[in-house]
Amino acid sequence: MNKSKKIIIAGGGGYIGSHAVARLKEFGWQPVIVDNFSRGNHDIAERLGVEIFAGELSDETFLDQIFSKEQYCAVMHFAASSYVGESVTDPARYYRNNVGSTLALLSAMLRHNVDKLIFSSTCATYGIPKILPIDETTPQSPVSPYGWSKLMIEQILRDYASAYNLHFVAFRYFNAAGALPEQKIGERHSPETHLIPLAIASAYNGLELKVFGRDYPTDDGTCIRDYAHVIDIADAHRVGLEYLLSGGKSDFFNIGTGKGHSVQQVIDTVEQLSGRKVNFVNASRREGDPAELVADAGKINSVLGWKPQYHKIEDIIQSAIDWHLADGFCN
Repeated sequence: MNKSKKIIIAGGGGYIGSHAVARLKEFGWQPVIVDNFSRGNHDIAERLGVEIFAGELSDETFLDQIFSKEQYCAVMHFAASSYVGESVTDPARYYRNNVGSTLALLSAMLRHNVDKLIFSSTCATYGIPKILPIDETTPQSPVSPYGWSKLMIEQILRDYASAYNLHFVAFRYFNAAGALPEQKIGERHSPETHLIPLAIASAYNGLELKVFGRDYPTDDGTCIRDYAHVIDIADAHRVGLEYLLSGGKSDFFNIGTGKGHSVQQVIDTVEQLSGRKVNFVNASRREGDPAELVADAGKINSVLGWKPQYHKIEDIIQSAIDWHLADGFCN
C-alpha cells in the first residue's frame, strides 16, 4: 500500500471539491488543489490552507510538473463543466473540457504510476428513469451532452481499469446542497442555477425565482429531487479513497439520501427558516426535466459503510443560508 498521504484534488476550488479538501484535512490527509479557477473560487481555495497549482488539466507539461514534485497516493477528479443547459448550446466545450481533460489527467497518472482515482460523476447519466428509486443497475441514457460526457468518462474508466490496471471509484451525485459556513466555505457559482441558493437569494434579495413546471405527477405538481449535504458527499469521497487504498475493487456508487423533496417544499423551508417570502413565479417545464430523481443508496451503505449524517432538509438549507449570509450573497 502506498504510504503517501498526498492527494491531488482536481477542481479543488469548486463547490464539492473544496469541501472534500476540508474533510480530507480533518482526517490527516494532505490534499493538493489543481484548478484553472475558470469557475472555481481562488479565495475559497486559499482559506483551506493547502498547496495550490493553477493551470489546465489539458496541459501535459503542467501536469508532469505537479506529479514530479511528490509521490501521490491518489487523484480525486471534480473538475468539469456542469451546466446542463449550456452543454446543449455548447456541447464542444463539454466534450473538450470534461472528456478531453480527463484523458489528459489519466495519461499523466499512468506516466507517473498513480493508479487510484476517485471520480465525480452524476445522476444525469441515468436520464429520465422509468423506475424509482434509482440504483446503480438502472439503465443509463442521458438527455444532455453534460450527462453524456460523464457517461463517456465512466466507460473510459472501465477500459483503463481493464487495460492499464487503473483502480477507481466513481460517484454518481444526486443534488449537492448545504455548506460549511464555520469553515468559511460553501456554494458560490456564477451564474447560479441551483434551486436552494436561488431560493435563498429570492428570499433575501427579492430576486425572481422561476418554478419550472407545476403539472408534474407529484403531490404538489413540482419536481422532486434528492438533496445530500455537501459534507456528506465529501465524506463519501474520503471513505471511497480508503476503500481503494485498502484493495477495494473498482466500482460505481450513487450518493443520495433516498428521500426526495419537491421544489415547493424547498421554497416553503427557505421561507420558514428565513422568515421571508420567496418571490417565485410559475413557468413552463424545462425540456428533459424528470418529475422525480431519488437515489437508492443501499450499495454505498453496504459496500463502503457510508450513511448521510444530515437527514433533515431543514439542516441542509440552514447551513446554506448561514453561508450565503456570511459570503455576502444575501442583503
